[in-house]
Amino acid sequence: MLTARLPLLLSPALLLVGCGGDTQEQGGGRDSSSLPLGFELAAAATGETAATVTVAAPMIDLTPEQLAERIKAGKVRVIDVRTDDEVAEGVIPGAEHIPLDHFEPASLDLSDGREIVLYCRSGRRSAIAGAMLAEVTGQPVQHLAGGITAWEAAGQPVEKH
Repeated sequence: MLTARLPLLLSPALLLVGCGGDTQEQGGGRDSSSLPLGFELAAAATGETAATVTVAAPMIDLTPEQLAERIKAGKVRVIDVRTDDEVAEGVIPGAEHIPLDHFEPASLDLSDGREIVLYCRSGRRSAIAGAMLAEVTGQPVQHLAGGITAWEAAGQPVEKH
């Protein structure tokens, strides 16, 4: 992900780089729609190229109802990234607990074909874990929007341990 700050004053030539048309149509070989708007400016400011900048896969928000349907169908692996203390207060039935500070996406066994859905208390930590997982898989990652707070507010079941 790009973390460098853009300079306040950009040269006119640099600004034109970001405003160019579709280079595929102009014979340039790259479809400019495949990269985010402003990519050229951000990459130029950091000295990076399209080959060296990784664009993270997007997060997919699931509602409590959508997640409940997927759990019922048996098509998901639900991972809770909250702390031990939070998990002691209750979890989504069938969820696997991997605290965010121990979450290592590269070591997850993804061979069973189930989609992974992450959740935490409110959605912030599951989004962090999702970005980590997307970096490894190169695929969008699903998480429960609003976390277990939204799950409980929707009247979905919680298991106490």
